[in-house]
Amino acid sequence: MPHFSLPRSVRLTRTHKVSAALVASASCAAALAMTAAPSNAASPTAHASAVVKPVSANGLPVVAKEQAGADAKEQDRTVAASVSDGLKVTAVAEQGHAAQQAANRSAERTEIAKEAPKAAPKAAAPKKYADNLDGWIRQSLDIMQSKGIPGSYEGLHRNIMRESSGNPYAINDWDINARNGIPSKGLLQVIQPTFDTYHVSGTARNLYDPVANITAAANYAAHRYGSIDNVNSAY
Repeated sequence: MPHFSLPRSVRLTRTHKVSAALVASASCAAALAMTAAPSNAASPTAHASAVVKPVSANGLPVVAKEQAGADAKEQDRTVAASVSDGLKVTAVAEQGHAAQQAANRSAERTEIAKEAPKAAPKAAAPKKYADNLDGWIRQSLDIMQSKGIPGSYEGLHRNIMRESSGNPYAINDWDINARNGIPSKGLLQVIQPTFDTYHVSGTARNLYDPVANITAAANYAAHRYGSIDNVNSAY
């Protein structure tokens, strides 16, 4: 019988390696199939319990994770609502405090205004009159009115023009009064005793003063004739 011997080293080709890998994979698949195959006595409940529930990356079931997320959101909303309510209360309180401060300041200003001394009313500027016959008559009329002495512009002007022609320094040195040493003087030709008796307070004591002369003569005429307006001749 012929004798054959194998070579000491057999070189494995790529085909040999692929074949060996396929054989190994088939063997493992058969073993897993036999292990996972359920026995005839296994119930449907056992199969249901063997189902694996999905889990999240942190190990919690997916449903539990969603519920935890919902709870966290609800808690955030509760906290946000509480903070918002607190801010509203604070804002209302601050507004009330500001309003109270404004009311207090207004009350203080009112009290200060009440306590402040009132400025004395300014005295009316003295009325100015022209330094002529018209101004003298108008000033005399204002004084006569304040003293209750009757008379009008027309009555004064008419008698002045007859007695002195409007000359405040006119003097009568020919009538009976002149002969008696008390001549008539001024706009309305008043003698000194008459001027002294019917002088109007507030006017000059000088018989030649136009306003003092007019007011004294008008005062005398008011007592004797009722008004200077009633005088139409020497009086």
